[in-house]
Amino acid sequence: MRRGIEFLFFAHGALWRAIDARLAEHDLGRAHYRALYFIARQPGLAISDLLALLGITKQSLGRVIKELEARDLLTTRPGNRDRRQKELRLTDAGRGIEAAVFGILRDTMSRAYTNAGQQAVTGFWHVNEALIPARDRARIAALGRDPT
Repeated sequence: MRRGIEFLFFAHGALWRAIDARLAEHDLGRAHYRALYFIARQPGLAISDLLALLGITKQSLGRVIKELEARDLLTTRPGNRDRRQKELRLTDAGRGIEAAVFGILRDTMSRAYTNAGQQAVTGFWHVNEALIPARDRARIAALGRDPT
């Protein structure tokens, strides 16, 4: 068990360190990228849904959203279904940065997947899914689907 937990710690750290330099080029941090990633994955994502996905405080997310909006990396607009909600969308600049950083993550994961083989990748997915609380799995499975 300890070895598995250590692998999670070290792999997680290595994956994020792989993108730190690219983020720093844009004066962004990991929190900024997590927001960009999920907004890119689900354009029109409501702030409340992003809060639930990230599991951070409203205040922390508010700082990130305000900064990204001020830098013209995302826009907010009233929700289509509920005008009280704010929907988030990336600008062209935001999509460009997110895509460039995602490319690094994709390539890093692809090398690891190729090295491990398909059976190991399938096992990895199963273990990770089992670590996610059952109540959150449907929300995560819905990522990338049309929100309407």
